[in-house]
Amino acid sequence: MSRVVRVTGTGTQRVVRGLRVVRDDLCTVDADPLPPSKWLRWLPHGVLCLAAFGIVLGGTAQLQDNGHLGVNGFLIALAQGGAVVLAMWRPIPAWWLSTGATLVGALAVHGKLGMDEGTEFTWPWTAAGIIAHLLVLLLLALRVRTRVSVEVLVLTALLTFVLDDVWGAAHHQDTAVVTIALSAIVVVLGIALRGRREARAELGRQTTLTAEERARRTLLEERNRIARELHDVVAHHMSVISIQAQVAPHLVADPPEELKENLEGIRSNALEALTELRRVLGVLRSEDPGTDTLDGAGGDAHSPQPTLDRLDALVENTRAAGLTVTTRTTGERRPLPSGVELSAYRIVQEALSNVLRHAPGASASVEVAYVPYGLHVEVVNSRPLHEAPASPGAGHGLLGMRERAAMLGGALSAHSQPDGGYQVSAFLPVAPRADGPDLPDAPDPVTDPKDDTA
Repeated sequence: MSRVVRVTGTGTQRVVRGLRVVRDDLCTVDADPLPPSKWLRWLPHGVLCLAAFGIVLGGTAQLQDNGHLGVNGFLIALAQGGAVVLAMWRPIPAWWLSTGATLVGALAVHGKLGMDEGTEFTWPWTAAGIIAHLLVLLLLALRVRTRVSVEVLVLTALLTFVLDDVWGAAHHQDTAVVTIALSAIVVVLGIALRGRREARAELGRQTTLTAEERARRTLLEERNRIARELHDVVAHHMSVISIQAQVAPHLVADPPEELKENLEGIRSNALEALTELRRVLGVLRSEDPGTDTLDGAGGDAHSPQPTLDRLDALVENTRAAGLTVTTRTTGERRPLPSGVELSAYRIVQEALSNVLRHAPGASASVEVAYVPYGLHVEVVNSRPLHEAPASPGAGHGLLGMRERAAMLGGALSAHSQPDGGYQVSAFLPVAPRADGPDLPDAPDPVTDPKDDTA
């Protein structure tokens, strides 16, 4: 017996909770404006207002002429038409207004049914009331949750059933079945359209997130590669400093203690700097760098970093990919810092990759100029012969090249040519050698005013 009581109590609690949910869903006056159309901005609003005006006229004529309600008929029809207009901003209150107006009209007309012999009044829903309620249900289903749409549909059917089958009336044309059937169709249609709209919006959001993630990943990979290459260059020099500081005392007979202490301090600082460098760069590069596509070096993260000595191999691989490339080297070739040669190589590599992707059929020229105060690199391509196919890249190649130049204190410009070609020009400064002749000061890096950052 206790089990029966407990089960019954649980069922009652579920019913109470369900009624509370329905109350929270339907007892609200929150605004939910109908969004304007994209193509004809206010056309749906105008059509609905015109329909509401027709509902008021048709409902008034029916309720006054056949329902014998006089002025009250106009007020009921006005409420039904007003519910359609209200549904464009507050669909839940509009549903209550339409339902209440229909209920009041059904009660008022009930006692007057059959007053005109040979005329059957549409009851419990008038023709204008059906149209008004269908429009309200459609506007409601387009903007509220599916659960709320089902709740109002069930209450509409329940009210219609109570009026027509439980209470009933004589001498009338029954509209209960057609009202329930049309209401179900309209609600299902509204739910389907709302689901389609939400699915398209979600697809748009996912597409945006995917594009942002692709751009972020591309930029992260480029920065990780720069971090790895910077680590290789700096770590090499710090390691050499450490080794030389360790070996130096053994090259001098009876070195003084002060010299040993200073060299030991240099070695300790070099090792500490090397450790900190590896720790910081380890935080920056969370993924393995991508595989190079033009230099044929492969994706080994521990392979030697390319320099300008491998520029000829890069150009040959590019020619094998179908691009006509000419090279030119000016100035007296001399050893440059590893970071400068590496950045110059990567800039040429990325520029040639962009020509392959974005300028089909064009030819390219590469010029490397050794100037007293640095290195000048220029890659120019002619006008493409046909339109480039869609590229899956995120468009951060120029940003990566600029970061490489800025990391060394240089500058890079990239812009279109008057003949339809494209030019990438970079200057990487190099400090003059201490034992060399006096050289002119390096010019300030100036970005081309035509620089195209897109």
